[in-house]
Amino acid sequence: MTARQPPAGQPLPGTGLIPERPPTAATAATAATAVDVPPGRVRRRPGRWLHATAQHRAARHLTILLGYLLAGILLTWPRASYLTGRLPANTDQAQYVWSLWWVAHQVVHLGNPWFTHLQAAPGGTSLAYDTFMPLVGVLMTPVTLIFGPSASFNLLAIVVPGLACYLMFRLASLWLPTVIGGVQRGRPRSAAQGMASQRGFPPGAALTGAIAAGALFGLSTAFVFQDWWHLNIAIGALFLPLTLEVAIRLRRRPTVGGGVLLGLVLGACPLVDQESAVICLILTCLVLAPWLVRGFSWLRLKIVAAAAASTAVIASPQLIAMVTAAASREVSFPSGTLKHGYVRYGASLAGLFAPSPRVGNYGLGAVARLYQYRVPHEAVATFGVALSLLALTGLVACWRRRGTKLAGLLWLGGAVLALGPTLAIGLHSYAPVAVSWRGLRVSALLPYTWLVHVPGMTIFRESDRFILPGLVGAALLAGAGVQWLLRRAWPVLVVLTALALLEAGMGGTQPTMPTALPRLSGPIAADKSGSIVVDVPFGLQGGFNQFGDIIAPGALLLATADGHPRAISFTSWVGAREIENATAQPFYVALLGAQDGLIQAGPQLAAARRDSRSLHVGWVLVWRTRMPPSLYSFLAGTGFRFDYRADGVSVYRSVSARS
Repeated sequence: MTARQPPAGQPLPGTGLIPERPPTAATAATAATAVDVPPGRVRRRPGRWLHATAQHRAARHLTILLGYLLAGILLTWPRASYLTGRLPANTDQAQYVWSLWWVAHQVVHLGNPWFTHLQAAPGGTSLAYDTFMPLVGVLMTPVTLIFGPSASFNLLAIVVPGLACYLMFRLASLWLPTVIGGVQRGRPRSAAQGMASQRGFPPGAALTGAIAAGALFGLSTAFVFQDWWHLNIAIGALFLPLTLEVAIRLRRRPTVGGGVLLGLVLGACPLVDQESAVICLILTCLVLAPWLVRGFSWLRLKIVAAAAASTAVIASPQLIAMVTAAASREVSFPSGTLKHGYVRYGASLAGLFAPSPRVGNYGLGAVARLYQYRVPHEAVATFGVALSLLALTGLVACWRRRGTKLAGLLWLGGAVLALGPTLAIGLHSYAPVAVSWRGLRVSALLPYTWLVHVPGMTIFRESDRFILPGLVGAALLAGAGVQWLLRRAWPVLVVLTALALLEAGMGGTQPTMPTALPRLSGPIAADKSGSIVVDVPFGLQGGFNQFGDIIAPGALLLATADGHPRAISFTSWVGAREIENATAQPFYVALLGAQDGLIQAGPQLAAARRDSRSLHVGWVLVWRTRMPPSLYSFLAGTGFRFDYRADGVSVYRSVSARS
C-alpha cells in the first residue's frame, strides 16, 4: 500500500524534509524550451517578441486615431470641403489665417512674432495677449509656405476633433483600468493587465469605455463649436487630457525625465492658449500636490523642480512678451471693461445638461430649443443629454472605486465655474446671496465670483469655457458608464449611443467667403512700395476695447496675399497705445467721421491729406457697397481717385502714388 504524501510545501513526518513539487506540464515545457532545444530549431529571442508587440500596439493606436479623424470629418461636415478654397465668413477665422501667415513670415525672416507693424500701421500692435498661437504657426510653417495660410488653417480645423478624441482615449486608457474592475487599489489583477496599463493601452475590459470616452470628448458639440469658431481654444483644450496623462504617468513612475516631459507640455500650452495653460497648471497641482506631500522625498522634489524649470524655459518667450507688453501699456484697457463679460458669458444651469442644439439638424428643432444660452454665437455650453446620463451612470456605478470622485469633482467643478457669477435659468438671471462688485450684482455662492479676483485669473472673461475641463471629467465617467452598461444593461447603452450620435459634432450650412481674391489683390501685390492699405470700414477691433467700426473679414485675408501693412487691426486686446497712435493721425480721425456721415471742413481735409502722404497711404479699399456720400468727398479731398472695382470692393489709389 502506497504511503499518503503530505500536501506540497509541508515537511515529511519525522524528517523535517520538504518533498519536491512534481513538475507540471507547463514547467516541463518551459524547461524543455530553455534547455533541450531540438537541433535545427532556433529559439525566438525576447527582443523580437518585444519588437512585434510594439509594432502591433502602434498599429492599434494608429487604427484608432484614423477612426477618430474620419469620425471628426463626417460629424463636422462640410468643414472638410473648405479645403477647396472657402472659409466661414467670420473675422475670427480671417484673423487665424493672418496669424498663421504672420508666424511663417517671421520664421522665414527670423523676426519677432509677438509684435507686428502690419496691423494698426504705422504704429503696429502687440500680439503678446493675442490668439495667434505661435507654436502652432511654427509647426504649420511648411504647410503654410507650400499651400497657403488658409489651407493650413482649414487642415488644423479638420484634424483637431480627431486629435482631441485620441488624446482623451489615451487618458481614459490610463484611468479606466483603475476603475472598471481591471485594477483595484492601483494593483493589476493579472500581469497582462498591468503590462497593458503601463503601455497606455487598456485591457480588453476597458477598451470599449476608453474609445467611447475619446469620442464623447472630441466630438461633443461643446468642443466642436470651439473648433469651428475659436481654434486657439480648441487646440488649447488638447492639452487638458495630455497634461493629465503625463502627470498620472509621472506619479506611477517618478523619474526626472518624466518631470521634464511634464514641463515640456506645460510650457508649450501658453504658446497656444494662455487660458488653457492656467487650467493645465491647476490640474497638474491637483494631481501632484498630494503625491508630493504624502510621500515626500528628495527624488520627488527634484522631479517637481525639473518640471518647473522646463516649463519656465519653454514658456519664457511668451511670458517675456506678455510682461513687456503689460509694462508698456500695449494691452491696457479701461477699468470695468472685463466686468460686463464676466456676467454676460455665464452658462445656463438647465442648458448645461440640455440636449445639444445639434439635434436640430435632424428635424428635432423643438428638442434643440430646450438648450438656451445668452450669447449663442460665442459657445455651445452644454454637456448634452447622452454624455450627462453616461457620466452619471459611471459616477454612481463606480463611486467606491479609486479616481471616480476626482473625475466627478472635475466634472462638477467645470460645470459650476461655467455658470459665471450669476445663476441663469431660462431667460432670467439670479444672484443667490447677492453682493455688489463694481456696480454689478453677483452671487457670493458661485465660485467664479471669487475666482476672477485671484491674481492671474482675471483673463477668464468668458466663464462658459470652463465647460471644457468639465468635459474631461464627464468623458472619463462616461467611459466607465459605457463599460458598466455594456455588461449589465446593453439595450440602454444602445439607446444612449444613438442619442450620442444625434448630439455629436456640428455642421450644417454656414455663410462662407473665398480664401483668395486674385483680381482684387493682384494690382496691390504688384505695388512693391510697402505703402499702407486702409480698409473701409476702418477700425481697431478686438475682444477688449474697440476703436472705429467693425472691419470686413476679407481685409485680413487680402493682407496675406499682398503683404502690405494695414491700418486696421483685429486682435484679442486693443491696447491704449494702439488707440493713442490712431487718434494722433488726422487722416484716421477724419476718416472715422467721414464713414459715419460727417462732412469734413477744408482745414480738416488739408490736414488729413498731408497726414496721408506722411503715413505713405497708397490704397483705400471700400468693402461696402453703400457708404455715405461724405466718405467719397473725403477720399477726393485727400487725394484718392477711383482705380478699379473687383470682387465687390471699390479700390482707390493715392494720386501721389500714381505720379
